[in-house]
Amino acid sequence: MKIVRFSKPDQAGYGILEGDEIIEILKPAGDWDVESLKPAGKRYDPATVKLLAPVEPSKIICLGLNYRSHAEEVKLPLPKRPIIFLKPPTAVTGPGETIRYPEKSRRVDYEAELGVVIGRKAYQVAPSQALDYVLGYTCANDITARDLQPARGNWTYAKSFDTFCPLGPVLETAIKNPEGLHINGYLNGELKQSAPTSHHIFTVAELISFISDCMTLLPGDVIITGTPAGIGRLNPGDEFVVEIEGIGRLKSIMGKKTGE
Repeated sequence: MKIVRFSKPDQAGYGILEGDEIIEILKPAGDWDVESLKPAGKRYDPATVKLLAPVEPSKIICLGLNYRSHAEEVKLPLPKRPIIFLKPPTAVTGPGETIRYPEKSRRVDYEAELGVVIGRKAYQVAPSQALDYVLGYTCANDITARDLQPARGNWTYAKSFDTFCPLGPVLETAIKNPEGLHINGYLNGELKQSAPTSHHIFTVAELISFISDCMTLLPGDVIITGTPAGIGRLNPGDEFVVEIEGIGRLKSIMGKKTGE
Protein backbone atom coordinates (compact mmCIF):
# COMPACT_ATOMS: atom_id res chain seq x y z
CA MET A 1 0.00 0.00 0.00
CA LYS A 2 1.28 3.43 -0.96
CA ILE A 3 0.20 6.14 1.49
CA VAL A 4 0.45 9.76 0.37
CA ARG A 5 -0.21 13.15 1.90
CA PHE A 6 -1.53 15.84 -0.42
CA SER A 7 -2.82 19.39 -0.42
CA LYS A 8 -6.52 20.15 -0.75
CA PRO A 9 -8.13 23.59 -1.09
CA ASP A 10 -8.76 23.87 2.66
CA GLN A 11 -6.18 21.57 4.27
CA ALA A 12 -3.79 18.66 3.79
CA GLY A 13 -5.22 15.17 3.42
CA TYR A 14 -3.99 11.60 3.52
CA GLY A 15 -4.73 9.02 0.87
CA ILE A 16 -3.87 5.67 -0.66
CA LEU A 17 -2.39 5.82 -4.15
CA GLU A 18 -3.99 3.11 -6.28
CA GLY A 19 -3.30 3.20 -10.01
CA ASP A 20 -4.46 6.52 -11.41
CA GLU A 21 -6.30 7.80 -8.35
CA ILE A 22 -5.85 8.78 -4.72
CA ILE A 23 -8.43 7.39 -2.30
CA GLU A 24 -8.69 9.74 0.66
CA ILE A 25 -8.35 8.17 4.12
CA LEU A 26 -8.95 9.38 7.65
CA LYS A 27 -5.79 9.89 9.67
CA PRO A 28 -5.83 7.69 12.79
CA ALA A 29 -5.82 9.62 16.06
CA GLY A 30 -3.17 7.38 17.61
CA ASP A 31 -1.17 4.44 16.34
CA TRP A 32 -1.06 3.76 12.61
CA ASP A 33 -1.46 0.37 11.01
CA VAL A 34 -2.80 -0.74 7.67
CA GLU A 35 -5.99 -2.14 9.22
CA SER A 36 -6.77 1.19 10.91
CA LEU A 37 -6.84 3.17 7.65
CA LYS A 38 -10.46 3.95 6.78
CA PRO A 39 -11.56 5.46 3.42
CA ALA A 40 -13.08 8.94 3.66
CA GLY A 41 -15.09 8.46 0.47
CA LYS A 42 -13.39 11.03 -1.77
CA ARG A 43 -11.15 10.22 -4.73
CA TYR A 44 -8.68 12.48 -6.50
CA ASP A 45 -6.71 12.47 -9.73
CA PRO A 46 -3.02 12.67 -8.69
CA ALA A 47 -2.45 15.16 -11.51
CA THR A 48 -4.84 17.61 -9.87
CA VAL A 49 -3.32 17.66 -6.37
CA LYS A 50 0.09 18.50 -4.95
CA LEU A 51 1.92 15.72 -3.11
CA LEU A 52 3.45 16.68 0.23
CA ALA A 53 5.89 14.85 2.49
CA PRO A 54 3.96 11.66 3.33
CA VAL A 55 4.17 12.14 7.12
CA GLU A 56 4.40 14.91 9.70
CA PRO A 57 7.02 13.63 12.17
CA SER A 58 7.55 14.99 15.65
CA LYS A 59 11.23 14.31 15.06
CA ILE A 60 13.60 12.89 12.45
CA ILE A 61 16.39 10.71 13.81
CA CYS A 62 19.35 10.42 11.46
CA LEU A 63 22.25 8.01 11.23
CA GLY A 64 25.82 8.95 10.53
CA LEU A 65 28.30 6.58 8.92
CA ASN A 66 25.94 3.64 8.52
CA TYR A 67 27.57 2.42 5.27
CA ARG A 68 31.16 1.23 5.23
CA SER A 69 31.68 2.86 1.81
CA HIS A 70 30.65 6.30 3.12
CA ALA A 71 32.86 6.02 6.21
CA GLU A 72 35.77 5.19 3.95
CA GLU A 73 35.14 8.10 1.57
CA VAL A 74 35.09 10.64 4.43
CA LYS A 75 38.07 8.87 6.09
CA LEU A 76 36.38 8.21 9.43
CA PRO A 77 36.53 4.97 11.44
CA LEU A 78 33.59 2.60 11.40
CA PRO A 79 31.34 3.25 14.40
CA LYS A 80 31.03 0.62 17.11
CA ARG A 81 27.60 1.94 18.05
CA PRO A 82 25.10 3.88 15.90
CA ILE A 83 25.86 7.59 15.56
CA ILE A 84 22.59 9.49 15.79
CA PHE A 85 21.62 13.13 15.41
CA LEU A 86 18.31 14.93 14.92
CA LYS A 87 16.58 17.04 12.31
CA PRO A 88 13.60 19.18 13.38
CA PRO A 89 10.14 18.90 11.78
CA THR A 90 10.76 22.30 10.16
CA ALA A 91 13.41 20.65 7.95
CA VAL A 92 10.81 18.44 6.25
CA THR A 93 9.75 19.23 2.71
CA GLY A 94 7.97 17.24 0.03
CA PRO A 95 8.65 15.81 -3.43
CA GLY A 96 9.55 18.26 -6.18
CA GLU A 97 10.21 21.10 -3.75
CA THR A 98 13.07 23.58 -3.85
CA ILE A 99 15.76 23.35 -1.19
CA ARG A 100 16.73 26.67 0.34
CA TYR A 101 20.44 27.44 0.13
CA PRO A 102 21.48 29.02 3.47
CA GLU A 103 23.24 32.34 3.13
CA LYS A 104 25.96 31.35 5.59
CA SER A 105 26.91 28.15 3.75
CA ARG A 106 29.33 27.80 0.84
CA ARG A 107 28.65 24.11 0.13
CA VAL A 108 25.41 22.13 0.34
CA ASP A 109 25.47 18.36 -0.31
CA TYR A 110 22.94 15.63 -1.14
CA GLU A 111 22.72 12.28 0.70
CA ALA A 112 20.31 9.61 -0.60
CA GLU A 113 18.82 7.53 2.23
CA LEU A 114 16.09 5.09 3.19
CA GLY A 115 13.49 6.56 5.53
CA VAL A 116 11.74 4.38 8.13
CA VAL A 117 8.31 5.59 9.32
CA ILE A 118 7.17 4.52 12.77
CA GLY A 119 3.55 3.35 13.04
CA ARG A 120 3.03 2.99 16.78
CA LYS A 121 4.54 4.25 20.00
CA ALA A 122 7.85 2.51 20.66
CA TYR A 123 10.02 2.59 23.77
CA GLN A 124 12.83 0.19 24.66
CA VAL A 125 11.95 -2.22 21.87
CA ALA A 126 13.95 -5.41 21.34
CA PRO A 127 15.56 -5.87 17.90
CA SER A 128 13.49 -9.03 17.36
CA GLN A 129 10.28 -7.01 17.68
CA ALA A 130 11.41 -3.70 16.18
CA LEU A 131 9.99 -4.11 12.67
CA ASP A 132 6.53 -4.65 14.17
CA TYR A 133 6.57 -0.92 15.02
CA VAL A 134 7.20 0.18 11.42
CA LEU A 135 4.34 1.51 9.32
CA GLY A 136 6.38 1.74 6.12
CA TYR A 137 9.30 3.21 4.23
CA THR A 138 9.98 6.28 2.14
CA CYS A 139 12.79 8.00 0.24
CA ALA A 140 14.81 10.61 2.11
CA ASN A 141 17.50 13.15 1.27
CA ASP A 142 19.72 14.20 4.18
CA ILE A 143 20.68 17.64 2.86
CA THR A 144 23.82 18.94 4.58
CA ALA A 145 25.66 22.25 4.73
CA ARG A 146 28.97 20.43 4.48
CA ASP A 147 31.19 23.39 5.31
CA LEU A 148 29.29 23.85 8.57
CA GLN A 149 29.67 20.21 9.61
CA PRO A 150 32.72 19.35 11.69
CA ALA A 151 34.09 15.83 11.22
CA ARG A 152 33.42 15.16 14.89
CA GLY A 153 30.95 17.27 16.78
CA ASN A 154 27.68 19.06 16.18
CA TRP A 155 26.28 17.61 12.96
CA THR A 156 22.72 18.66 13.78
CA TYR A 157 23.44 22.34 13.07
CA ALA A 158 24.66 21.65 9.52
CA LYS A 159 21.70 19.38 8.71
CA SER A 160 18.72 21.18 10.25
CA PHE A 161 18.07 24.20 8.06
CA ASP A 162 14.52 24.58 6.75
CA THR A 163 13.84 22.25 3.73
CA PHE A 164 16.92 20.10 4.54
CA CYS A 165 14.88 16.88 4.84
CA PRO A 166 12.97 16.04 1.64
CA LEU A 167 10.72 12.98 2.10
CA GLY A 168 8.45 11.07 -0.28
CA PRO A 169 6.86 10.68 -2.68
CA VAL A 170 4.97 7.88 -0.89
CA LEU A 171 5.07 5.82 2.26
CA GLU A 172 5.21 2.18 1.16
CA THR A 173 3.76 -0.30 3.67
CA ALA A 174 4.29 -3.53 1.69
CA ILE A 175 8.06 -3.83 2.22
CA LYS A 176 8.87 -6.76 4.51
CA ASN A 177 12.66 -6.69 4.42
CA PRO A 178 14.25 -3.22 4.58
CA GLU A 179 17.70 -4.79 4.16
CA GLY A 180 16.70 -6.18 0.74
CA LEU A 181 16.32 -2.89 -1.16
CA HIS A 182 18.59 -0.88 -3.46
CA ILE A 183 19.11 2.85 -3.25
CA ASN A 184 20.32 5.14 -6.05
CA GLY A 185 21.04 8.86 -6.15
CA TYR A 186 21.07 10.85 -9.42
CA LEU A 187 22.51 14.33 -9.82
CA ASN A 188 21.08 15.97 -12.96
CA GLY A 189 20.37 12.49 -14.33
CA GLU A 190 23.85 11.09 -13.62
CA LEU A 191 24.13 8.18 -11.18
CA LYS A 192 26.23 9.27 -8.19
CA GLN A 193 25.19 6.91 -5.39
CA SER A 194 24.24 3.24 -5.60
CA ALA A 195 24.19 0.55 -2.92
CA PRO A 196 22.03 -2.20 -1.47
CA THR A 197 20.59 -1.54 1.97
CA SER A 198 22.12 -4.86 2.98
CA HIS A 199 25.33 -2.81 3.29
CA HIS A 200 23.94 -1.05 6.37
CA ILE A 201 26.39 -1.41 9.23
CA PHE A 202 23.44 -1.42 11.64
CA THR A 203 20.15 -2.89 10.42
CA VAL A 204 16.84 -1.07 10.63
CA ALA A 205 15.75 -3.37 13.47
CA GLU A 206 18.96 -2.66 15.38
CA LEU A 207 18.53 1.08 14.85
CA ILE A 208 14.95 1.14 16.12
CA SER A 209 15.99 -0.80 19.20
CA PHE A 210 19.00 1.43 19.88
CA ILE A 211 17.09 4.69 19.39
CA SER A 212 14.03 3.61 21.35
CA ASP A 213 16.26 2.71 24.28
CA CYS A 214 16.75 6.44 24.97
CA MET A 215 13.68 8.14 23.46
CA THR A 216 10.07 7.33 22.75
CA LEU A 217 9.31 7.02 19.05
CA LEU A 218 5.85 8.29 18.12
CA PRO A 219 3.61 7.43 15.15
CA GLY A 220 4.87 9.36 12.13
CA ASP A 221 8.43 9.75 13.40
CA VAL A 222 11.08 9.07 10.77
CA ILE A 223 14.48 7.38 11.03
CA ILE A 224 16.75 8.04 8.05
CA THR A 225 19.28 5.27 7.93
CA GLY A 226 22.50 6.70 6.52
CA THR A 227 23.92 7.27 3.07
CA PRO A 228 26.28 5.22 0.89
CA ALA A 229 29.40 6.57 -0.81
CA GLY A 230 29.10 9.17 -3.55
CA ILE A 231 27.97 12.26 -1.65
CA GLY A 232 28.57 15.54 -3.44
CA ARG A 233 27.82 19.20 -3.93
CA LEU A 234 24.53 20.72 -5.00
CA ASN A 235 24.71 23.93 -7.01
CA PRO A 236 21.76 26.28 -7.59
CA GLY A 237 19.45 24.78 -10.21
CA ASP A 238 20.68 21.20 -9.73
CA GLU A 239 18.16 18.37 -9.59
CA PHE A 240 18.78 15.43 -7.28
CA VAL A 241 16.68 12.26 -7.30
CA VAL A 242 16.62 9.56 -4.62
CA GLU A 243 15.39 6.28 -6.07
CA ILE A 244 14.57 3.23 -3.96
CA GLU A 245 13.13 0.08 -5.50
CA GLY A 246 9.59 -0.62 -4.41
CA ILE A 247 9.08 2.95 -3.16
CA GLY A 248 9.69 5.40 -5.99
CA ARG A 249 11.67 8.51 -6.88
CA LEU A 250 12.03 11.63 -4.75
CA LYS A 251 13.09 14.71 -6.71
CA SER A 252 14.44 17.94 -5.21
CA ILE A 253 15.72 21.15 -6.79
CA MET A 254 18.56 23.22 -5.30
CA GLY A 255 17.51 26.83 -4.96
CA LYS A 256 19.54 30.02 -5.10
CA LYS A 257 21.51 31.07 -2.08
CA THR A 258 19.37 32.98 0.40
CA GLY A 259 19.81 36.70 -0.13
CA GLU A 260 20.86 36.48 -3.79
